[in-house]
Amino acid sequence: MTANAVCSLSLEPLLVLVCFENDSRTLPIVREASRFAVNVLSADQEPLAALFASKLPESEKLDDVSHRYEDGVPLIDGALAWAVCDLRELLPGGDHTIATGEAVAMGLGGEDRPLLWFAGRYHPWSRAPLTPSEPRGAAARRSPVPPAP
Repeated sequence: MTANAVCSLSLEPLLVLVCFENDSRTLPIVREASRFAVNVLSADQEPLAALFASKLPESEKLDDVSHRYEDGVPLIDGALAWAVCDLRELLPGGDHTIATGEAVAMGLGGEDRPLLWFAGRYHPWSRAPLTPSEPRGAAARRSPVPPAP
């Protein structure tokens, strides 16, 4: 699956937080295995993110994807970073289930740009600062403000 929320939770112990959609086919697998992997994809791996977000059966998603297993979970070749996590807890979170996991193994894979999901689409990370289309505050200065009484 492609997660829409992954973040660091704690440094001691080293915990991560991942949100699974409640009807995700991956959630029962994680619950049964008590373990999951986080693979941080590069901007060039957007097709893989789309594949793992698809409704294709979980058992078929890795068929044509170069990967290896570590501690029983798949690690995608070419991922920028990865972590193998032992499941600590599953918590209800509205239409998602929040999983906390302890990172028991981690690694780095490359130095490419990460793939990000924001505002309903994928974005490559850019090292260049964003350039606003107009100077900061210009829109506010154009807005009519009623004079003070």
